[in-house]
Amino acid sequence: MTKTALNKILLQTGAVALSALTALWFSTGPSAQAQAQAPIYLPADIPLEVTQIYKPLEADASYTRTTRDILDELRRNHYASIRVDDQFSATLLDSYIKTLDGARMYFTQADIAEFEKYRNQLDDLLLKGDTAAGYLMYNRYQERVIERLVYSINRVENDQTPFDFTVDESMILDRSEEPWPADHAALEDLWRQQVKSSVLSLKLTGKDVEEVRDLLSKRFRSQLSQVLKTNGLDVYQRYMDAMTMSFDPHTQYYAPRAAENFNMSMRLSLEGIGAVLTTKDEYTEVDSIVTGGPADLTGQLHPGDKLVGVAQGDQPFVDVIGWRVDDVVELVRGEKGSVVRLNVIPAGGSGLETKEIPITRDTVKLEDSSAKSEIVEVEYNGATHRIGIIELPTFYIDFEALQRRDPNYRSSTRDVHALLDKLKQEKVEAVIVDLRGNGGGSLSEANSLVGLFIRRGPTVQVRDADGNNIVQGDSDEEIVYDGPLAVLVNRLSASASEIFAGAIQDYQRGLVLGSQTFGKGTVQELIPLGDGQIKITRAKFYRISGESTQHKGVTPDVLFPDLFSTVDDIGESALPTALPWDTIQANYYRPYADLKTLVPGLESAHEARLANDPDFVFINDEIAKALEVRAQNTIPLNEEKLKAEREAEDAWRLQAENKRRAAKGEELLADIAALKAETGEDDEEAALNPVAEELAQDENSAETDAEKPDPYLLESGRVLLDLIGLQNSGAQSLVQRQAQ
Repeated sequence: MTKTALNKILLQTGAVALSALTALWFSTGPSAQAQAQAPIYLPADIPLEVTQIYKPLEADASYTRTTRDILDELRRNHYASIRVDDQFSATLLDSYIKTLDGARMYFTQADIAEFEKYRNQLDDLLLKGDTAAGYLMYNRYQERVIERLVYSINRVENDQTPFDFTVDESMILDRSEEPWPADHAALEDLWRQQVKSSVLSLKLTGKDVEEVRDLLSKRFRSQLSQVLKTNGLDVYQRYMDAMTMSFDPHTQYYAPRAAENFNMSMRLSLEGIGAVLTTKDEYTEVDSIVTGGPADLTGQLHPGDKLVGVAQGDQPFVDVIGWRVDDVVELVRGEKGSVVRLNVIPAGGSGLETKEIPITRDTVKLEDSSAKSEIVEVEYNGATHRIGIIELPTFYIDFEALQRRDPNYRSSTRDVHALLDKLKQEKVEAVIVDLRGNGGGSLSEANSLVGLFIRRGPTVQVRDADGNNIVQGDSDEEIVYDGPLAVLVNRLSASASEIFAGAIQDYQRGLVLGSQTFGKGTVQELIPLGDGQIKITRAKFYRISGESTQHKGVTPDVLFPDLFSTVDDIGESALPTALPWDTIQANYYRPYADLKTLVPGLESAHEARLANDPDFVFINDEIAKALEVRAQNTIPLNEEKLKAEREAEDAWRLQAENKRRAAKGEELLADIAALKAETGEDDEEAALNPVAEELAQDENSAETDAEKPDPYLLESGRVLLDLIGLQNSGAQSLVQRQAQ
């Protein structure tokens, strides 16, 4: 599995996964500009004295009231019976420690023993609004992180002792089940191993020791600079997350910034300049420009430009070098129609000159999260068939535009409706709704989207904490698309995705293809607080068959191999506080066909193809290799041993890729360098992440390579063509036959 895939996994495990794009846009209230504070030190100037740079963080007095409000809402409105007692206190303590130091690299046995005094006290403290214990534990963690980075910087900058890579030692990768380090000396030995591993990994990319020292110095100093920007609100957000998620994994407090970020992800728009910003060293850098946005229309701001100052209208510039990216974003964003001036160092310039760019803010649509369509040509039985694809990354609706009666408000249902009309005009033979990676979103949108494919009837049942069962359904007789249909899902398809897929499956309106879904079957509601808002689990939803999707998810009619199946901690069932699976009474519905009797034949044809399909043979090889790698929990710190492991891994990757190419009649790659050049692999980045490197497979795998036809879509199209062939009258639609 690639590091990109791992990052994607981390981003998409909730009801609505906030995209990497929206995660860079934050907002508080009118006082946001006043709250933004520049750090004391730039990375190159940070003194390597822990007592000088470590400052304990404290809770603001206002957090007392907010904490009480959060607990009040939990006890009044949560689906489950909330008990703030000693059992909750123990669960919270263990969870919070794990979120801070799951790798057991910072706390010692003495620290853990000290924290034990809170095992039965956190509930009482929180009921009073007292979060001091959370800050005490975080401050200990923060201090140790600073100590580790100072140690690492000193080791590569000031300690000229040669690294001995002939010693036969290794480093444990996953320490989550290891004993806590005995003392500070044991911690330093772990940190020593990490620095040594980073140096060795970079050395094997061909860099000399001085290059490695310089590179790691900059990297560690940049990390330390970011750590020093942590503020009291960051700690509070983290402690409240641990508290709310002790009741269930989808209940969460959003501080004002995070609350606005969540709301933006639902409405797919924001008011700003249309530029994605990121942090690089001490600068905030333009990562990309949103096409059609205000920055794009000026033609002056470009990826790679570095922001050194931000000004509002004709006000003076504020120096933002070394600032947190979210604080810079707060200055850049603003009301539609207002002007922001950016002082930037142009990309590719000398670095000595800057230019001023005025931009008028406007509403920016985050189109990466909206529905899209394409037509895939599928070879089947000697003929080429056109299959329509609807890719839906999330279920979205612009609530604010809807409430103000904007006739052009955006929603997933409206967008998919238009795309289906377009595909029908293109005379596609079948449609695939691609929900892979769709973490959910608006439940009402999932309900209305089902209505595009059925005549009328129930689509989902929602049961609240009082046992009331509310049935949502489609009352519109219109069917937008009545042809052969499949829904493609994977382990990251969650929440509203599972409701849509489950309804299509229960009605036997179409096939569900792919792998087991996430299993997120709870409903959340956003409740405003005096400061921020809380997303709270208020109900569970059930399929019209009466089955919950909680824990179990949706089982596809035809299973596809999936790399995500190799990761143990993906899915609702992997979350320790997840609500249980259960069933309620089924709601009446009439199937549109008898697809279940056709599934065995579809599976047989599918499995026969996969046995000889080069892409899926490759994917299955990757899965087997990933499972083998996961079983290994150490990485050598001996140069010859690590080099041998890397060479064996490269040899396997090259062999697997050339095996696929040979089967497809493509030109073989001469060596691993050619493979890395083709995939754009970053050896330096991989070397600095040995854990990800050990788990990583070919970045150019069939599952992730966007430049080649997606084998999952191609095989989904073939399964649909199998279905058409198995129907008694392949020229008629499923809905037409049912109506007759």
